[in-house]
Amino acid sequence: AARRIDGLHNRLFLDALFTGAYPADVWADLAEVSDFGFVRDGDHAVISSPLDFLGVNYYTRHVVGQGPYPGTQLASFVGRDLPQTAMGWEVDSSGLTEVLQKAARHTSLPIYVMENGAAYDDVVGPDGHVDDGDRIDYLRAHIEACATAIRAGVPLRGYFVWSLLDNFEWARGYAKRFGLVY
Repeated sequence: AARRIDGLHNRLFLDALFTGAYPADVWADLAEVSDFGFVRDGDHAVISSPLDFLGVNYYTRHVVGQGPYPGTQLASFVGRDLPQTAMGWEVDSSGLTEVLQKAARHTSLPIYVMENGAAYDDVVGPDGHVDDGDRIDYLRAHIEACATAIRAGVPLRGYFVWSLLDNFEWARGYAKRFGLVY
């Protein structure tokens, strides 16, 4: 189950970028839903063109268990007893360290965390300020996770918070607040 989800969420992209081919096991796993007929002659060469860096987005870890998930009937996500963001995503900064280490095994290119952040139900207090302790704790833990990855040898060169201001989230509209500025 974990291999399948890793293939769908990570290796499908990383292998294409760094080896010039989609992983054979993912291709086989998806045979019931796709024949990969969208792949055209020359696509692999274009996809694996030289890069300047690898960008990683990370918000939460996914723990995999038995059950159906698109592209596989053998995997589902398992919830754990961890704090959650307003999106219902578990807060697990150690997953960021792991994903950065995994990405570094695919490439020696500089790596950047392009998106990392959390939505919380911000409330403006009577003094006009937002008590933003949960977001501060989230960011502190994830920045420390980046430092841990660097100490482990990951060529991490930058970290970007999502987002300075609140924005329109594709699945939630303006209902969830990710912005550092209210």
